[in-house]
Amino acid sequence: MNVRKIKVTDLMPQTGKDLISYSGKQVIEKIGPDIIRDLIVSTLCGQNIRNLTEDLTRRRVAIINGALLTLFVKGCNNIDDFINKIPYLVGEELKQKTTKVDRDILLWLLGLTGKGVQNILRSKPEVLEEYVEKLQSARQKIEKECVHGFGDLSGTIKLDGSTAALNWRTMLALLSAIGTQTLAIRGAEKSMYGKLFERLVLGSCLSVLGFRKVDPNKDKSCDKVFWLSSRGSKRESDATALYKPGKGVRFDIGFIGHGNTEISLDKVSRFEREMDFGRQKHFMATFIIVDRIGDRSRIAELAKKIDGTIIQMSMAYWPQVLSKQLGEVLGFKHPIQKMKGREIESFIKSTMQSVDLQFLVE
Repeated sequence: MNVRKIKVTDLMPQTGKDLISYSGKQVIEKIGPDIIRDLIVSTLCGQNIRNLTEDLTRRRVAIINGALLTLFVKGCNNIDDFINKIPYLVGEELKQKTTKVDRDILLWLLGLTGKGVQNILRSKPEVLEEYVEKLQSARQKIEKECVHGFGDLSGTIKLDGSTAALNWRTMLALLSAIGTQTLAIRGAEKSMYGKLFERLVLGSCLSVLGFRKVDPNKDKSCDKVFWLSSRGSKRESDATALYKPGKGVRFDIGFIGHGNTEISLDKVSRFEREMDFGRQKHFMATFIIVDRIGDRSRIAELAKKIDGTIIQMSMAYWPQVLSKQLGEVLGFKHPIQKMKGREIESFIKSTMQSVDLQFLVE
C-alpha cells in the first residue's frame, strides 16, 4: 500500500475519535440524560461527584486506548516499518491543516499534550523536527535498556484481520501514546466535569426547590427565579436566585477538597450586598456550597464575618439543609424542610424527572 496515501489519523476508529473532544452540552447527549440525571440525584443526596464521574472517565479513557491499539495494529499491518516511521509521518501530518481531534491524536503519538506543545516545543513549528529526532534517539536507547533489564519481548497481535509484531519498540511507542492520552483526557475531564456539574447540580437543586431558571436580560421576574454564572461589577457568581422582590442570594459552588475551601471564601467575600435588578434594589445573601469542610478549616468562622452561609455537599440530603438556611435568611418556605430521609430522596428523584438538563447548561 502506498504510504503517502495513508494518513495516520485515518487508522483511528471513529468510535475512539468521537470520544476525544466534546463540550459539556454534548456530554449529556453522548452519555445520556438518564445517567446524568442519576448522577445529579446521587450528588444531591450527599455522594461525591468526583467518585461518580470516575466511571465515566474510566470508560472514555479505556475506549480511546482500545482505538489507539487498533491504530497501531492497522498501521503495522499496512505500512512497512510503521513504528519507526511514526514520528516522521506524524510530523508531516502536523504540518497540514488538521482538525482538533486529529491534532490531539498526532500529538499523543509523539508523547505530547497541548501543554507539552506550549512548554516543550514552545508553540514553535520549527522545533518539531528537532523534537522528532530526539524522540527517535531516546526511544532506541530506552528499548535497549528494556531488553537488557527485562529480556526480549516477542509475539503477535491479531485484530480484526490485521496483524502486528509485538516487541519492545512497538509496545513502548503504544504505551507512550496511551499514557499521554490518559493524562490529557483525565485533565480535560476534571475541568469539564467540574464546570458542567457545578451548573447542573446547582441549577438542579434550585429547580427542585421550586425556583425557575430565567434569562435575566429578558425576564425581570423576581419571584422564585434564578440564573447561572452572572457577572457583577466585582466578580462572577455561580448563580443568582431571587426569592421575592427585594430578597435574593448569590451562590458560589465548588467541588474542591476540604483543605481548599478558604479559597472559595476569599472569592465570595467580594460579593456585593445589594443588587439592582428590574426597578428595585435587592438584599443579596451569600451562600457557599462546598464538598466538605476539614476539621481544622477556618471557613465556618471566617464566613460569619461576611454573613455568609456554608452548605456541605457531603451531608446527606443537603438540599434540605440549603432550604432551611434559605428559610432563616430569606423567609423561604418549602415542603422539603419537614421531610424525612427516604422521603427527601424520593422527592428529589421524582422532581428531577422534569428538570431540563440541556436548558441548565445553555
